[in-house]
Amino acid sequence: MEKIKWILNTMSKSNGDRSIEILTEDKVIKVKKFHESFPQYCETPLVGLDNLSKNLGVSGIYIKDESYRFGLNAFKVLGGSYAMAKYLAKKLEKDISELSYEKLISEKVKKELGEITFYTATDGNHGRGVAWTANKLKQKSVVYMPKGSSKTRLKNILSEGAEASITELNYDDAVRLAAKNAEKNNGVIIQDTAWEGYTDIPTWIMQGYGTMAIEAKKQLEKYGVDRPTHIFIQAGVGSLAGTIQGFFASTYKDNIPITIVVEPNSADCYYRSAVQGDGKPVNVGGDMQTLMAGLACGEPNIIGFEILKNYATAFLSCPDYIAAKGMRISAAPLRGDQQIISGESGAVSLGSLFSILKDDYYKELRKKLKLDENSKILLFNTEGNTDPDKYTDIVWDGEYPSK
Repeated sequence: MEKIKWILNTMSKSNGDRSIEILTEDKVIKVKKFHESFPQYCETPLVGLDNLSKNLGVSGIYIKDESYRFGLNAFKVLGGSYAMAKYLAKKLEKDISELSYEKLISEKVKKELGEITFYTATDGNHGRGVAWTANKLKQKSVVYMPKGSSKTRLKNILSEGAEASITELNYDDAVRLAAKNAEKNNGVIIQDTAWEGYTDIPTWIMQGYGTMAIEAKKQLEKYGVDRPTHIFIQAGVGSLAGTIQGFFASTYKDNIPITIVVEPNSADCYYRSAVQGDGKPVNVGGDMQTLMAGLACGEPNIIGFEILKNYATAFLSCPDYIAAKGMRISAAPLRGDQQIISGESGAVSLGSLFSILKDDYYKELRKKLKLDENSKILLFNTEGNTDPDKYTDIVWDGEYPSK
């Protein structure tokens, strides 16, 4: 059976600490205050898996469970809502601190802004967050989904009043379509990736994700953990991974947690960039068919890439069964541990951690990553069962077996 491929990060570094200045704790606190103005805001849980930790021989495993975020079953709304609010604040010549949720959705602000159409491309979660926010703002949204996207996720986006469709394009080409049509129709592209000439909104999206990072930091302290020794974080374009890496690198400058970036093996642009090793991003093309639809992205976000090449410890390229294993472990925990409903893209970090700690094939990797009885490991479950049929196929019916 195919194994996880891994490589330590030896890419040439650049920019020093400048790449993480956008994610300092004071900036993220400001973001969190904005999200707290939403009536739907509630801190998502951080679940400590004590018995799994003992079973795997580590000090602690802690999973930030984003399946509860704003009732949307995924973390993505944090980024889209903050970026859209920042865009509107700029248009209104106000600071974001002056625009609470209630003010943003008011008729007064709607009149000042006029009609705006937000465009985006998504496998589901980001697009639903953009559509949800546009709906609350009484604005329009247009959402393009890549080939093979879940019809359930499409239905959820349509239910928010968006114009949405599944295209015959891969993710990165769907992004290009969204950008082209936004420009053509005087709309606004809200995309969680970045390219030359398009960095402000992706930066705001990454800052939006910071809310769950700072929540996790405070929640770890309640568990008696002053700092995680390790973070496993999944990457698609690298916006989320860059946010988590950037926030914790900024917060613990003198003792940065060992950070492992996890990708599907059919869309492993960060792993391949690390293999190339010259500090330049490597793109992955084609259909990128993977169980982990939310991570099926072949072109790195240039902002996230700079952060990860400077601070990440290692990169993993994972077969689909690793994500399926993580889903089953979360759904059927050891007695005494809390169940977590984790979707395909949300579970690959736990699946990879479990495999590395249990399988002696990864003995050298364990040693290189200093995974031992003192390790306090933070993971992020980025989505729940956003495709319920696929979830039951895997968890109940055993699709994508490990052996």
